[in-house]
Amino acid sequence: MFNILVTGSNGQLGSEIRTISTEFADRVQFFFVTRADLNLEVEGEVDSFVTTNRIHGIINAAAYTAVDLAEKEVEKAHLANTFIPELLSKISKRNNLRYLHVSTDFVFDGRSYLPYKEQDLTNPLSVYGGSKEKGEKAVLATDDHSLILRTSWVYSKFGNNFLKTIRRLATERPELRIIFDQIGSPTWARDLARVSIQLLLSKEIGIFHFSNEGVASWYDFAKEILELSHLNTKILPIETSEYPTPAIRPAYSLLNKAKIKQSLNIDIPHWKSSLKDCISEMN
Repeated sequence: MFNILVTGSNGQLGSEIRTISTEFADRVQFFFVTRADLNLEVEGEVDSFVTTNRIHGIINAAAYTAVDLAEKEVEKAHLANTFIPELLSKISKRNNLRYLHVSTDFVFDGRSYLPYKEQDLTNPLSVYGGSKEKGEKAVLATDDHSLILRTSWVYSKFGNNFLKTIRRLATERPELRIIFDQIGSPTWARDLARVSIQLLLSKEIGIFHFSNEGVASWYDFAKEILELSHLNTKILPIETSEYPTPAIRPAYSLLNKAKIKQSLNIDIPHWKSSLKDCISEMN
């Protein structure tokens, strides 16, 4: 049996890994921990947990994801997104573990016109993106056999996310104004969870990209959410300049997924079909 430690188990990714864990019951035993269960800032505690439970791999789903708040809470963002990933990578190398760290499309500046490949240069525009980029570099510098899995626009029925916010606002307001000039691809956390496990169980190392297939703006995403949720709230497209935020977002953050599709021999669902499946569980 392959024992996997999942950090951030109450978050979107951690919750979805728990949801599908039975799919891997014949070969994997999962150990789900929250901050209350295991202090990831204390190397000795993590080392002891890993040894006691004979852990073979770690999926680090713990992160600071409050993009705008990170502009003020710089130290908190770097603690969760840089220091802890580096510490877990150090522990993984010392104990010969498989280690997968989840990262983000925000490491890019969005000035491309082609989907970003794993080897493309990073240039984050925000504190959040910068903390994730530094986390990636720290992980790979500590243990070059680690895995970095970048993703984008994650949503699920768990936690706080764009899907749940749009559904809530649509019942509270007569009209929604949603940005149409930021382009990416929504990702169902369940699809991300399944790929995270598959990647950790593989022999691959290095950086990989994963999101659902297809292209969308936030406006497109919101419009599809309303239609699938049978909500008739009026929705209007607006430019980024009409909705200023503390953190700058990349205008274009599509991820090229050719590498992971070839490595794992998988087909990736289109974002609309995954969104439909997710909402069907919520309705």
